[in-house]
Amino acid sequence: MKKAILFDMDGTLLNTLEDLYRSTNAALQKYGFPARTLEEVRQFVGNGAVNLMRKAVPEGEENPHFWDCLQAFREHYGEHLNDHTGPYEGVIGLLQRLSDEGYLMAIVSNKPDFAVRELSKKFFGALIPVSIGESEGIRRKPAPDTVKQAAKELGVRMEECIYVGDSEVDLQTAENCRIPCVSVTWGFRDRKLLKSLGARHLAADTEELYRVLQQLGS
Repeated sequence: MKKAILFDMDGTLLNTLEDLYRSTNAALQKYGFPARTLEEVRQFVGNGAVNLMRKAVPEGEENPHFWDCLQAFREHYGEHLNDHTGPYEGVIGLLQRLSDEGYLMAIVSNKPDFAVRELSKKFFGALIPVSIGESEGIRRKPAPDTVKQAAKELGVRMEECIYVGDSEVDLQTAENCRIPCVSVTWGFRDRKLLKSLGARHLAADTEELYRVLQQLGS
């Protein structure tokens, strides 16, 4: 029996793309770099702020203004992370349903830890008591460290967990943790790509996700 469900945040529970897109371009504009399209930013996100800006800034870390641009992104996003962000359709109802059935839940994200905690508190409150983001001293996904920490804080064993995400990083994270992964197709990666990466369990909406979780959890 599975006892806990661990969720990625961006592209899985919350549609954060517009705010990430705007903060990326605000930082790029500050240093005179060309703007990125919404679709480009969609493909860049999923593995933390450094990786996002590494792809967005011309020549990445080789650019002498890279770290300044990254800091500009972090500052802008810290002020605007709630402007256009919100849960995907059906997410709140799904979480309430899972909570009513006794599942424990946590968020494990490569977003900065302060942003993960702020957004989780605002949108999910007590439904998700544990939220872990990127911080010093713990390896980010796809390393298993943050997932293991979430399981520990929930008081469950790793083998009692299911992981839910939307990207290649999430698939690799679950594999590194040796737990099942459900890949949602409403986020930042499409169904075709996820299947090509070896996704075994996919969900196109929250109703399908609930059914898959029930099958894996029993």
